[in-house]
Amino acid sequence: MISSDAAVITVSGELDTDTGLALQHQLAGQVVHGRRHLVLDLEGVPFMDSSGLRVIVQTVNEMRNIDGSVSLAAPSQVVRRVLDLTGVGMTCRIFDSADAACEALLGRKDEGTAYDTVDR
Repeated sequence: MISSDAAVITVSGELDTDTGLALQHQLAGQVVHGRRHLVLDLEGVPFMDSSGLRVIVQTVNEMRNIDGSVSLAAPSQVVRRVLDLTGVGMTCRIFDSADAACEALLGRKDEGTAYDTVDR
């Protein structure tokens, strides 16, 4: 079971100027509620512009300030290319699935994964 200081945030739809602010508020709320480790499930994000990228980078930096972490899960090829071209993949871990990210966060692969899921 994942600890109470971690959450999986499922993001869906285009991540741009219009939706980036809503995501930023959602992530800030997770931190206020004591989450120090976030997994952003990006499987449902077909497109991300610089506004979405800014939210991710800002969140990575904020989580580092509180000894936390951000992992990204299941980005599409388009989103993965943006992450790779900008070097974001060097500042946080990227996984093929949310389950793989949770397993890495837990540090074990034998037990079932239970986690909080928050839809944006």
